Amino acid sequence: MSLRILLGAFGDPGHAFPVIALGRELARRGHAVTLQTWVKWRAHVEAEGMTFAAAPEYHVFPTKGRPLKPYEAVVKAARETLPLVEAVRPHCVVADILTLAPAMAGEMAGVPVGTIVPHVDPRPAPGFPPFALGARLPRTALGRALWQRVDPIVGRGLEQGRRELNETRRRLGLRPLDHVHGGLSRELCLVATLPHLEYPRPVPEPGTHTVGPLLWELPGEPGVAPPPEPAGTPVVLVAPSTSQDPEHRMLRAALAGLADLPVRVIATWNRRVPDPPLEVPGNAVVVDWLSYAKTMPRCDVVVCHGGHGTLMRALASGCAVVCCPAAGDMNENAARVAWASLGTRLPRRLVTPRGVRYAVEQALGSPRIRAQVAGAAAWCRANDGAARAADLVEAFGADRAPAATARA
Repeated sequence: MSLRILLGAFGDPGHAFPVIALGRELARRGHAVTLQTWVKWRAHVEAEGMTFAAAPEYHVFPTKGRPLKPYEAVVKAARETLPLVEAVRPHCVVADILTLAPAMAGEMAGVPVGTIVPHVDPRPAPGFPPFALGARLPRTALGRALWQRVDPIVGRGLEQGRRELNETRRRLGLRPLDHVHGGLSRELCLVATLPHLEYPRPVPEPGTHTVGPLLWELPGEPGVAPPPEPAGTPVVLVAPSTSQDPEHRMLRAALAGLADLPVRVIATWNRRVPDPPLEVPGNAVVVDWLSYAKTMPRCDVVVCHGGHGTLMRALASGCAVVCCPAAGDMNENAARVAWASLGTRLPRRLVTPRGVRYAVEQALGSPRIRAQVAGAAAWCRANDGAARAADLVEAFGADRAPAATARA
């Protein structure tokens, strides 16, 4: 049956693009998909066969004037989104982990709500290091016991989050939750990452499915070929973050460190012109912008800051990864890459020409890394993340279709 599905996505690419990938697949299957996101993605949403709805865009701290606190913004946005839910009459709402407004508006309207996690699952388990700290999962009982000593501290922070979320829910007329991580649906939670990066959990999280990467990129971007010389040598792509490292420290270190290595280098500054200009060696080509989907299949190693979208595209393309984490969940992603032997992690203090050169040599020369990366790429070829996620959303919406039809 054809379903009416409302998707919601915070507007940053790392959150919007995975939801666009899912919406494209659902629309291709004939469902009426509405995607609520930021206005700058409107043309792309409509080009992929979906109906666009503008998401409320508020300034959250720190901003000039009186900014809204995060949960104040959620209350305001949820109330403004409720008329959209009532107009669409969706069989289900599926929202990004940071996009609480459509999820809460759906709950206010009595519509089943699912969640998309566009990175590794952030929920803790006994013996796990705190999320985003950048520590690897311990391999010994002693290591797990040591991390468990931190659990009470993490627990207090999660409890504070639960209280704040419940206050938001109270203002919207919703019942309080007795569990933490209440922003993640226990009915349907789609974790859009590789299972290779997920730490094994003693008890599965309710309703959670690791579906694989949800990959989408801006159309029409150019692919870039590597320099012809040295012929036949490995190809390294240097792919900096679009929001971190304004001085291009990683890019400069990579170009200098790889200049005398028998590799061919493709690099981009992602439309942030370097000042002072870069020194480009003879074995490198540097461009303003490029398509990862068209370029990474030509590469052997990707040097990046460790953003989840870049990481997924690299591993799906069969590239080992050198992660130079800068901020946010990049430290977590880098730790998972090292734990899974899918590449190497280079701490910020070691992002130097010598450090990058050594990390690339390790990524190219390790039989274990090559084998693990080949396995991850093979898994991606056999498991389409968007298709698996769409299957689950279809089942989720169809199970509740009679109730939704009755409300309509």
